[in-house]
Amino acid sequence: MAQVSIKNVVKTYDGGVQVVKGIDLEIADEEFVVLVGPSGCGKSTTLRMVAGLEEITSGEIWIDGGVVNDVPPRDRDIAMVFQNYALYPHMSVFENMAFGLKLRKFGRDEIKKRVDEAARILDITALLQRKPKALSGGQRQRVAMGRAIVRNPKVFLFDEPLSNLDAKLRVQMRTEIKKVHQTIPTTTVYVTHDQVEAMTLADRVVVMNHGVIEQVGPPQELYHHPATKFVASFIGSPGMNFLPVRMVDEGGLAMRLADGTTLPVPPQRVNRYAPYTGQEMTLGLRPEHLTEISDVEKPNVARMSANVDVIEPMGMETLVHFFVGGEPVCARVDPETPCAPRETLPLAADLNNMHLIETSSGKVV
Repeated sequence: MAQVSIKNVVKTYDGGVQVVKGIDLEIADEEFVVLVGPSGCGKSTTLRMVAGLEEITSGEIWIDGGVVNDVPPRDRDIAMVFQNYALYPHMSVFENMAFGLKLRKFGRDEIKKRVDEAARILDITALLQRKPKALSGGQRQRVAMGRAIVRNPKVFLFDEPLSNLDAKLRVQMRTEIKKVHQTIPTTTVYVTHDQVEAMTLADRVVVMNHGVIEQVGPPQELYHHPATKFVASFIGSPGMNFLPVRMVDEGGLAMRLADGTTLPVPPQRVNRYAPYTGQEMTLGLRPEHLTEISDVEKPNVARMSANVDVIEPMGMETLVHFFVGGEPVCARVDPETPCAPRETLPLAADLNNMHLIETSSGKVV
């Protein structure tokens, strides 16, 4: 077993700056967990504390059933892949991948066996005699992963490994990393600021903000059932739309937008939202739930009118940007939908998929 447990871990730097504020997280054996959040949220610091590269101020980190707070990095049986590859320029690919095994006194035959197997998995067998300077960025990242794989560690740690790659190569390497985990299902903790990486790679996503964990769950759970406005805004691209509304009861519970438009609350949610009658709340609605009006209307779909500001053709879809009561809103429409800037576009808001958020706390109710 290679379970990782983070128990009430705090990290405070000199001057009293607390960057990790007592987080708890259980990572199961062979699970792929992604820590995601904006710069400065504490995700990389958390990873470095698991690796032993950062001292813990308080709390405990357990790996494979034992506390590792005072265990040096080399004895934690972890392998880390950095964003800058950290390859030795004077060594060949084979020598880079074999270096850690040589330090641990592995035999020549065992080293060759492990390096050859890792190279086969990563499709870099033909590169084993090259030096890093003769490799592309994607090839260097594969070598860095291979160096981690040959160690057969209890835990893989990835610190924003794709941030130095171009957009096309990032997509390719995401697939490679996922394929490696399917082949070698080692417990993995992966840090990124890119929510697309988090959604596509993770068994579970950990959303961090200001040193705390906002929500933990499978990617689809976080996308469809965010616990807070921050999670709702961070997960998904384009992000969720947020509109200030006042909860009113005029023969039925409804939400009044700043422009006077009134949207009825779906019947199945009336009891849930009734306690907020008369209060100022925030309506959350993803762009794909705000689209052109179709011939066949679903239940609980309300009509809205958009004065189009900007149009972004994306190929298989078009993003339409407009304002409601001064708030920016994005809708996803069919690319064949006729629309142009400064024109009025009728839209349908699918309230079956709406989120109602407490404006003061940011909590989804």
